[in-house]
Amino acid sequence: MQFCKFCRGLVLAVFSSDLCFSNLDLAFRSKHIKYVRKRASRHMKMFKCSSVLQDCIGKQWFKRSGDGDLYLSGNATIKRLQLLRCKCQQAERVSGVTTEGGNGTWFVDSAKTLNLNGAVNSPGVLELGDTQQLTSEKEVLTSNGSVNKEEESLTTNGAVGTGRDASRKASVDPIEEEAWELLRDSVVYYCGSPIGTIAANDPTSSSVLNYDQVFIRDFIPSGIAFLLKGEYDIVRNFLLHTLQLQSWEKTMDCHSPGQGLMPASFKVRTFPLDGDDSATEEVLDPDFGEAAIGRVAPVDSGLWWIILLRAYGKCSGDLSVQERIDVQTGIKMILRLCLADGFDMFPTLLVTDGSCMIDRRMGIHGHPLEIQALFYSALLGAREMLTPEDGSADLLRALNNRLVALSFHIREYYWIDLRKLNEIYRYKTEEYSYDAVNKFNIYPDQVSTSLVEWMPNQGGYLIGNLQPAHMDFRFFSLGNMWSIVSGLATRDQSNAILDLIEAKWSDLVADMPLKICHPALEGQEWQIITGSDPKNTPWSYHNGGSWPTLLWQLTVACIKMNRPEIAARAIEIAEKRLSRDKWPEYYDTKKARFIGKQARLFQTWSIAGYLVAKLLLADPSAARMLVTDEDPELVNAFSCMISSNPRRKRGQNNSKKPFII
Repeated sequence: MQFCKFCRGLVLAVFSSDLCFSNLDLAFRSKHIKYVRKRASRHMKMFKCSSVLQDCIGKQWFKRSGDGDLYLSGNATIKRLQLLRCKCQQAERVSGVTTEGGNGTWFVDSAKTLNLNGAVNSPGVLELGDTQQLTSEKEVLTSNGSVNKEEESLTTNGAVGTGRDASRKASVDPIEEEAWELLRDSVVYYCGSPIGTIAANDPTSSSVLNYDQVFIRDFIPSGIAFLLKGEYDIVRNFLLHTLQLQSWEKTMDCHSPGQGLMPASFKVRTFPLDGDDSATEEVLDPDFGEAAIGRVAPVDSGLWWIILLRAYGKCSGDLSVQERIDVQTGIKMILRLCLADGFDMFPTLLVTDGSCMIDRRMGIHGHPLEIQALFYSALLGAREMLTPEDGSADLLRALNNRLVALSFHIREYYWIDLRKLNEIYRYKTEEYSYDAVNKFNIYPDQVSTSLVEWMPNQGGYLIGNLQPAHMDFRFFSLGNMWSIVSGLATRDQSNAILDLIEAKWSDLVADMPLKICHPALEGQEWQIITGSDPKNTPWSYHNGGSWPTLLWQLTVACIKMNRPEIAARAIEIAEKRLSRDKWPEYYDTKKARFIGKQARLFQTWSIAGYLVAKLLLADPSAARMLVTDEDPELVNAFSCMISSNPRRKRGQNNSKKPFII
């Protein structure tokens, strides 16, 4: 039998005289067993089943307990090895190990850490009593730092869930109960462990497309829901397994992902083992955009991954995941990809159409607000989680510089209200100087009459995009909500955004929250900008459609600004229809009266978004895992930039400000 490289090394280490790991190549990215198969000119990450691991290690390292589980009996140790319960399909007994129903099982407690030099850390190895206790109890870190133990119950599909009080079950709202049932039905398993949720589980649709895959951006509300419920395993597994799929190779091929890019989605596929049709292996098959409509790489996946990683640590209290070497490396690779030097003069990220939640041509190419808000949030989260070391100094310096410049740029140039509109209306063009008022050469005719009439006297928002001679005045919900959550918008701006939502409730919320953008592109504008996209017709899908999943971002923003009544009102509207309409992906028409013409039913992030909104309203303090307060240093730097003289002479090197104004 052939073993993977890590497995062969592990055998040598276990059976060596001193059990010293120092001679092994330990620069592996995952503590899980894996190998890579090239298939159809692309890499698919594969992780070997426990049957192979048991066979190659032998009985000397693992012993079988009375209930069929394996536990560590030797002194060989691996630092911070996440011990997973891995049930992989196999057809026969493996090396004298008896399995039940063809499934071999092994796991080790993640709290038991072993160093890489072969020394055994206290309290030593797992004994049978430890494994029994692990399967019966879970320690959950509460908000006040105390630890509660909740009994775990094994569900029918093999997933371990948190036990609930009977009285709590009786009081659960039937819509919430239905949502939880649907969310759990959408869970995807890899080697017996939960790893994510599929995008949609629509039994009425004959065309699956890629809705049966696990999308990084789609899983975020699912992951938050599980965290709020105290079910941390699925989120930890998702974070670590998606890290395996991150692109680690520098490429120049235009059809290959760049180094550090996270995939848009992945799918668990089952293949027969080489030379043995009776045994199978499970494979994680990532999509970096090669198969997506438009073939666009996802810019937001890595940013969402960092945000979820931070939320996991804050909610679970388990910081060991973010401290892992491979996780730290993954964070740095995402940052280097985002902070790479280029031709752009602005601190905002330059991206193309289709690279975020709006994944089709919608005229958002350039510097869309959604990406900038997620970028800012990810930078703050990464700065919080990066371990201090010599190799991180330059990266942290670049990160801090970008945070200052980005916050100034968005707050100063993306903000729009009635006063700002009047200022733009009187702009002079073709100004050439360092102290020009119209820095981006915006033509006043871009301010339409309809926009002037729509803008309320009180309130404002951050525009959708800014480029030379172009301001996209559309209101984009996700970008504005996350600007509040991340602290990219000032406190006054954040309140003004919520004021605008209240003032324009009939347009932005109507019969189903929340409009993805407003207004919709219509007529010749729709034809030119979208390419006459038949799915993005006016007031449908990305072009002014209403998306229930945006409820959870609205709720977090409202809780942060101490205005939860706005979110509660929106949730009350959504509850009247979501379950009855079978949890659609999106709604159509100006008032969101119709289910989207091509909307999938039982859309997972519609379900999860509703659950997260309800859970956060019930416990607003839990929103702290997502919220970022204004950094005093950034506020001070921002004030200095506002008050500084904008006149700068070419070639001056005495300025200490490393950011772009």
